[in-house]
Amino acid sequence: MSKPRKGAGRPPAARHPKKKPTMEAILAERGIVLATLAGIPRRDRRDVEAEVLLNAWNAVRRGMYRPDPRDKPRDALRKWLHGIAWRLASHYIHSAYVRRAVLHPSPLGLLREPVGVDMHAQIEAREVLDAMASLPPWQRDALLSVDDPESLVQYAKRRRMNPSTAASRLRIAREALALRLKRWRR
Repeated sequence: MSKPRKGAGRPPAARHPKKKPTMEAILAERGIVLATLAGIPRRDRRDVEAEVLLNAWNAVRRGMYRPDPRDKPRDALRKWLHGIAWRLASHYIHSAYVRRAVLHPSPLGLLREPVGVDMHAQIEAREVLDAMASLPPWQRDALLSVDDPESLVQYAKRRRMNPSTAASRLRIAREALALRLKRWRR
């Protein structure tokens, strides 16, 4: 005799009727949200609070707010918002961003190189983009296929061409791009 599957004898999770509190009612209970988020640094508290309110509103719109009818409406809403805020605060505190945040690029003063944008690299990148823009569309497409996660064979099949033709087009496009860059840099 087989065991009943897990949770087969339990009643469904949504036993109570759906309620749709207004956004004004949710915003009126910001105090409980802010009290729950008290352990989060002040610089991030407003962002997490906004995320709590947005998640609460989206859950109401999806019909996921189903309070126990025996509870007072305000108490039920406060308990529900506290739960959402508590979960999001937990996610925030345990996130990799918070655990590994580096607030200064050189906290130990070890960085000796200048920090910032390399203007020479920006100019070269613009030259390459301009050269690519001047190529025919089939050559641009072939060059951009190199950055796709799919292989060159899949790229060729998707365009109904022979893989050798796709490789040849890529070679021609690379040569055309190199020639354009060489002419522009003279």
